[in-house]
Amino acid sequence: MDLFFLILGLVLLVGAGDALVRGAVAMSLQLGIPAIIVSATVVAFGTSAPELLIAVRAALEDAPGIALGNVVGSNIANVFLVLGVPALIAPITGVGRDAHRNFYLMLGATALFTGLVLGSTLYWWGGLMLMSITVYMVWDSVHIGLAARAAKNLTVLEELEELEDVDPEMPRWKVIVLIVAGIIGLPVAAELLIEGARGIAHHLGVSEAAIGLTVVAAGTSLPELATTVMAACRRHAAVAIGNVIGSNIFNITAIIGAAALAAPLAVPAEIIDQDIWCMIAASLLLTPFVLMNHKICRRTGVLFLALYCAFIYFALAG
Repeated sequence: MDLFFLILGLVLLVGAGDALVRGAVAMSLQLGIPAIIVSATVVAFGTSAPELLIAVRAALEDAPGIALGNVVGSNIANVFLVLGVPALIAPITGVGRDAHRNFYLMLGATALFTGLVLGSTLYWWGGLMLMSITVYMVWDSVHIGLAARAAKNLTVLEELEELEDVDPEMPRWKVIVLIVAGIIGLPVAAELLIEGARGIAHHLGVSEAAIGLTVVAAGTSLPELATTVMAACRRHAAVAIGNVIGSNIFNITAIIGAAALAAPLAVPAEIIDQDIWCMIAASLLLTPFVLMNHKICRRTGVLFLALYCAFIYFALAG
């Protein structure tokens, strides 16, 4: 039953998260909010809603290993899995200078998160510090987006190209159904997933953090993986690195910040001793591909996937 709850929770989590994003974006566009602002705020927060619900619920249910493991594991998966798989389909290159600012912000957020984690417990004031980075990133994204919109005189249709699979003419009843389905489905899915993960950890004799780092993290990274694979198939894989950087910033600032505000997070020893350093290494490995515009070729993709498999093995074995 634990495995059933885990799988059902993951499936429901992805479906409810997608419904919430589609409904919220459609409603925002119908209310006259520019698509560029919607992309920087509603989409960014909406796509992180599954991880956010898991982290907050895990914190409230005294399962900090799942909350922290999910975020640390997701950031590692975003680099090695989410970039490794599409690189096998098409080389990833051309991230552009616009990603440099967010890359430096990601490294700064990672350094702050590491410092807080090494203190063994994440308290509310640490959560506020992390959340302040989220607020800055959103403000910066909106500011840059509006400036680009004014400079390039973008039309509404050109803006909407950034929001795939969204129908601004969606009937109001369908918008409401999607939003309600997302709001109801996400907490139910988070509860199922956490209960299933804790049960599996107990039966396998591994820590909750190990399950969070592997099964839960990989499951919550599936939407990003699906997006980058589709982009690679369309030969648009260059956007993948920027998406990974943005997702990683949100994970360690907004998600852990909200979880720490909900309840103090006691940091498991294995995260301090091993996994946080794996996350730092994965983040630093992006340096040549972001700052020097090196290509993530198929050979690099194979290396990334091999590193991810090694991480999964040692996380479960430890």
